[in-house]
Amino acid sequence: MQLLHRAANPLNFLLFGLSLVSLLTGNSESAVIIFLMVVLSITLGFVQERRSDRAAAALRAMVHTTATVLRHQEAGTKADAAQPALQELPIAQLVPGDVVHLSAGDLIPADVLLLSARDFFVNEAALTGESLPVEKYALVEPPGVDTMALRNACFMGTHVASGSATAVVVHTGARAVFGGIAQAMTGERGPSSFDTGLNRFTWLMLRFMLVMVPLVFLINGLTKGDWLEALLFATAVAVGLTPEMLPMLVTVNLAKGALTMSRKKVIVKRLQAIQNFGAMDVLCTDKTGTLTQDHIILEKYVDLDGQPSDWVLDFAYLNSYYQSGLRSQLDQAVLKYTEVHEKLHEKGQYQKVDEIPFDFQRRRMSVVVEGQGKRLLICKGAVEEVFAACTLAESGGLHFALDDSHLARVQATSRALNEDGFRVIAIAYKPLADGHPPVTVADECDLVLLGFIAFLDPPKEGVREALSALYRHGVTVKILTGDNDIVTRKICREVALPVEQSLLGADIEAMSDQQLQQAVNQTQVFAKLSPAQKARVIGALRSRGHVVGYLGDGINDGPALKAADVGVSVDTAVDIAKESADIILLQKSLMVLNDGVIEGRTVFGNLLKYIRMGASSNFGNMFSVLGASAWLPFLPMAPIQVLTNNLLYDISQSAIPSDEVDREELMQPRRWEIRNIARFMVLVGPISSVFDYATFALMFYVFKAQTPEQAALFHTGWFVESLLSQTLIIHIIRTGRLPFVQSRASKPLLGMTLAVCLVGVVLPYSPLASSLGLVALPWHYWPALAAILASYLLLTTVLTRWLRRRFALM
Repeated sequence: MQLLHRAANPLNFLLFGLSLVSLLTGNSESAVIIFLMVVLSITLGFVQERRSDRAAAALRAMVHTTATVLRHQEAGTKADAAQPALQELPIAQLVPGDVVHLSAGDLIPADVLLLSARDFFVNEAALTGESLPVEKYALVEPPGVDTMALRNACFMGTHVASGSATAVVVHTGARAVFGGIAQAMTGERGPSSFDTGLNRFTWLMLRFMLVMVPLVFLINGLTKGDWLEALLFATAVAVGLTPEMLPMLVTVNLAKGALTMSRKKVIVKRLQAIQNFGAMDVLCTDKTGTLTQDHIILEKYVDLDGQPSDWVLDFAYLNSYYQSGLRSQLDQAVLKYTEVHEKLHEKGQYQKVDEIPFDFQRRRMSVVVEGQGKRLLICKGAVEEVFAACTLAESGGLHFALDDSHLARVQATSRALNEDGFRVIAIAYKPLADGHPPVTVADECDLVLLGFIAFLDPPKEGVREALSALYRHGVTVKILTGDNDIVTRKICREVALPVEQSLLGADIEAMSDQQLQQAVNQTQVFAKLSPAQKARVIGALRSRGHVVGYLGDGINDGPALKAADVGVSVDTAVDIAKESADIILLQKSLMVLNDGVIEGRTVFGNLLKYIRMGASSNFGNMFSVLGASAWLPFLPMAPIQVLTNNLLYDISQSAIPSDEVDREELMQPRRWEIRNIARFMVLVGPISSVFDYATFALMFYVFKAQTPEQAALFHTGWFVESLLSQTLIIHIIRTGRLPFVQSRASKPLLGMTLAVCLVGVVLPYSPLASSLGLVALPWHYWPALAAILASYLLLTTVLTRWLRRRFALM
């Protein structure tokens, strides 16, 4: 069904039909060539897209995981059946109402609500993209809380970092949040901007043909009286009008672009995504790992007035170094900072005496150290919990009571750090007497508040430059994150990404689709988003006419990757994200992505050269064919000559993918503009007809090819002029600069052009001439042809340069 769906393209239908007509009318070579072109294009595209279906298989593979469930025994005595017992069951067998036991390392098997919890922390990176575990509680949340923010809920696909809990299953399978992601990823993908543009161009050419080909058939049938010959000629004209090389040129262009991008650390999975990459004007990306380094560092250590304090850093280091539990990311950040900045203590000056381990009720931990003739209890932890254990504070060497007035002052310092996007930990201490008995939690009282340490996931090096490069190339960057907006705004400021407005997931949930569409253009940061909300934001941007890219690497990014015109992931991403993506970056870097954007625009620029040339040339040829059919007593060209001309012309264009694109054409997003293509076709096409009529006059009046007996000479003259003019005109249309002077075609394109022109010149004198109905041309035909071609190229150069300036065509 997928293969049939891919083949169900109007251009493919048209080409298959013309192939059949060519076969029925005896032109089997043409029929085979057209058929093979279409089959090759469909097959290559199908193979590329088929790989993305592995995403669903990766999700379904989770059913092999088991869960610990409290169930009644299914066999045994009645007494056994009456007593529920713990059982290991596959996730697929869970139902709402089951009670499951969870402990460190367990995968959450379904969406659950906690019945009891002890020091229970869950890593939700799979859904939110944030690496720090979240503490969960067995409590009743008030109504109206966003689903992903529920503190008493755990979600399928996340895992337990520490602690234990008992929970009741609420949603399983497709009803779970994770299941919704699976459904979103396995659903049918909507057409991208590339697919839409290609279809619109195809229908433009199809409508044009539906008018012109019957006219050619009727005019020749009525004026010549030979309806079979008129049908053969009309069929040949239809093949000539059809851009049958388009599927192959699209595939070759995209494949070449994919190869070039692979050398720039960008792997293309879905070929059509390359053009979408170039057309992209909005890039949506997560904050973590893209703008930031995806690891926590110690950024500040300050006293109660917010001033840097080595004394605070010393105490923080001693606490992190001597604590004996599993070191958190924050402890590791403190230790690494002291090592890198050579602030490492002489540990021999202090000896560990005792400690009070961290627990999730107190949310703090303490160590007791002894050295330099004193014994100290050093405590660090969550700000409010440390405040609660302090009665004194120290600033500038002075102690003061931590009463309401002073408490407000230190809270302001802490709040300022929080509002600046930092994760803040408070540091306090307490002198202990020699011989103090082993410390307990009760000793964490009457502490002296010393200061704060502040942590941040810092911006990546080069992000500012990459954002600037994307902006110069017309790409707006928007942040879609599961993190809070305060932290996200802080990072945006540091990388010079202006933020005028932000929206939270809860705000988006309350908006209608129309309201969201109105808001997305002015909003730069979307925070606290669920996976479905990310996809909804992207859908709103696309509905406003934007071509949207999304960069993500988590399970939670699957729906957004699929909703975007082009989904981008990294090779270190989870398998599901990589399979959902169209493009894989071997390095999670916006600068690498910028290189991909430029290559995408190069691919589209070369494709547009063929489309403009083919559309305008075909449009002009129709005026020539219609006029000549009505005027001449014979066909203006034999059907076999039309097909041969068309085949040679198509071969000459096969080197277009190797061509360079002018730098100014790469500075802004490139997308399908059917109106501009039609304008170019209507204005440039008739120019070729003018010089076709000049050739008709030359052959009819100068060389006296006026009767059916002399038709072969007429046919040959127009065959050569038509082939050479169509083949050479690519060098004018390919650039907005002065051809051959300011911009030159690539060597393969130039060589192919010269080769086809040479074949066209030699054919009338070759052994193939008689089978093609061609005859030798008189020598004085060639100077006249040179004058006609030179005039045609000069006039087209002037007109196309004016068109580009007048209508801002690129």
